[in-house]
Amino acid sequence: MRSGPALDAETILTATEDVLRRHGPAKATVLDVARALGVSHASVYRHFPSKAALREAVTRRWLGRAREDIAAVAADTRQAAAERLRTWLTTLFAAKRKLLSEDPELFATYRVLAAEHSDAAADHVTDLIGQLRVIIADGVTAGDFTCADPTATARTVFDATMAYHHPAHAPEWQAPGTEAALEAVCALLINGLRFR
Repeated sequence: MRSGPALDAETILTATEDVLRRHGPAKATVLDVARALGVSHASVYRHFPSKAALREAVTRRWLGRAREDIAAVAADTRQAAAERLRTWLTTLFAAKRKLLSEDPELFATYRVLAAEHSDAAADHVTDLIGQLRVIIADGVTAGDFTCADPTATARTVFDATMAYHHPAHAPEWQAPGTEAALEAVCALLINGLRFR
């Protein structure tokens, strides 16, 4: 059994990622995680009361990996709203594509887990739309954008750019011209938001 520093949630989540990478979401078990850590499965259950709770926690961790960079763009009021919106959308795309290219097996696993744990995915989407709403509302306040409802507009922008951030579209992200296509979508959205 394990000796050394006390077992903590982050250590368990890291081991769970390794197990998921090796076995995939259909075959990975809490017992596999415990074996990888050299502890009893009861030790894992002390931190995560069920397999579902462990899988949800690892999904939230993965979804949050790029959050800081994206949230920093949303909060950076030094950029005008139009440029900030473009930067936010391209940063989100780059972050998702980086996760895919760095570890395609784990990315495929997380596509399954995110679908299973809709609360984690829904919270992630809500957070992203909230960031977009801030950018759009700032644009309205500055007189650069016009819209009646920044929240509804943020949702529309999020939906309109789904091909550049939803994991279901991941096979398309490496295609030639993808960045140019995203830039064209950004220009269209920004022009549609501009105050007239």
